[in-house]
Amino acid sequence: MSEENDSEKTEEPTHRKLEEAAKRGDVAKSQEISAWFVMLGGAMCIGLMGSSSAGTIMHALKVYLAAPDQIPMDRDHLRAMILHLGATIFGAMAMPLGVLIVAALAGNLVQHAPVFSAENMKPSFSKLSPMKGLERLFGKKSLVNLAKSIVKFVVVGAVVFQIAWPERGRLALMMTWDVSLLLPLVRALALKMFTGVIAVMAIVAGVDYLFERMQWMKKQRMSFQEIKDEYRQSEGDPTVKAKLRQIRAERSRKRMMANVPKATVVIMNPTHYAVALKYEKGMGAPVCVAKGLDAIALKIRAIAEENGVAVVENPPLARALHASVEIDQEIQPDHYKAVAEVIGYVMRLKAKIGGRRRAR
Repeated sequence: MSEENDSEKTEEPTHRKLEEAAKRGDVAKSQEISAWFVMLGGAMCIGLMGSSSAGTIMHALKVYLAAPDQIPMDRDHLRAMILHLGATIFGAMAMPLGVLIVAALAGNLVQHAPVFSAENMKPSFSKLSPMKGLERLFGKKSLVNLAKSIVKFVVVGAVVFQIAWPERGRLALMMTWDVSLLLPLVRALALKMFTGVIAVMAIVAGVDYLFERMQWMKKQRMSFQEIKDEYRQSEGDPTVKAKLRQIRAERSRKRMMANVPKATVVIMNPTHYAVALKYEKGMGAPVCVAKGLDAIALKIRAIAEENGVAVVENPPLARALHASVEIDQEIQPDHYKAVAEVIGYVMRLKAKIGGRRRAR
């Protein structure tokens, strides 16, 4: 069966379709949002920890840069020096690196909940196909990503240029400055650049996320046939459900007809309504054991007559009982008097017939 064209997928995706896509790891995601959070984390590191980290590293290197000719070059001293520098630099950079890692995770978490899926890890021969590779390389998505990268480069470059150009005079003299004077300037200039880039990238990231979300929702669209198939899978085939309802109704009707011979009286109208009532001593009120319209009413009457159950024609009472009482329920108090008269009449009639038989 050929795959459906994208033009046929005009319906919005269902909640179930979106959940299944998320389980596969297919979620709306903007790389610019993650990049923005990383830049924000970088700015925080520079602003809050830049001076202390840079001072620690500068102090560790100053000892060796001030008098490099006095550094012992034997193996033990070199190893000790490298270990000391490594531990110092790692200690100074551990906190900033931790902040950047948290920022990178936050950039993903704000877009969607954590998703653990092995779908993308499954081997796929289509990924080895040269044609598929060329399609991914020169496809529409790649061209869109290239255009976005160019726009981002131009925008960020313009912001950096606007911030750095007025400082060109001081930048030219930076090579002649002492390190202790150079670091504060670099920190201030970096913070200024980060602030400008973060402000612009916030807009870029927001627009990019909306674009990626729209593209993802478009990708998840479904055809009308897919929606019907999903409904059948979740709710069941309507044809099968109708057949099951028919079978249940037929079984219920058979059980109802089996109760008609146990009835005390059947009240008719005379062909359209039939209500079979059962009453025995000790019961609070008569109970409806069967009821029906038209063909079912005639069937109830036929079974009642075959089994010697009294049939009484009382159209108003038959209609009222049919509308107010359900099977296996007691009749309403409003109908006690009328039904009592009918059942009393039936009881007297049975007693009279029984007396005649005994007299014979």
